[in-house]
Amino acid sequence: MQTRNPLFDDLARLASGAMGTAQSVKEEMEVLMRSRMERWATEMAFATREEVDAAMAAATVAEERVAALSARVAELEQALAAGGGAAAGAASPARRPGRPKGRSGQPGNFRRGRNR
Repeated sequence: MQTRNPLFDDLARLASGAMGTAQSVKEEMEVLMRSRMERWATEMAFATREEVDAAMAAATVAEERVAALSARVAELEQALAAGGGAAAGAASPARRPGRPKGRSGQPGNFRRGRNR
């Protein structure tokens, strides 16, 4: 009685060859996908990590500046409210300098012959 069947040996070799082929196809696909993804990423012009960090640092500085200016505005508004209406009237001039007045005394459009 025969213990080794050549059919099973052939099937085992065929399966091993197929597994090797499948493994090499998998590796080729990974390399191809990686190269396409890298090309796509460079075409999209994504920001680098350093650029993002610099933008975040600038945003943090801007937020701190806005908070400081908001506190300063609140402080000035309280000082203006405590000073009364006389200080507010003295602070704003009746007419802004540098703006010409029309014939009627109001800033106007100086077209030839007409003041709108």
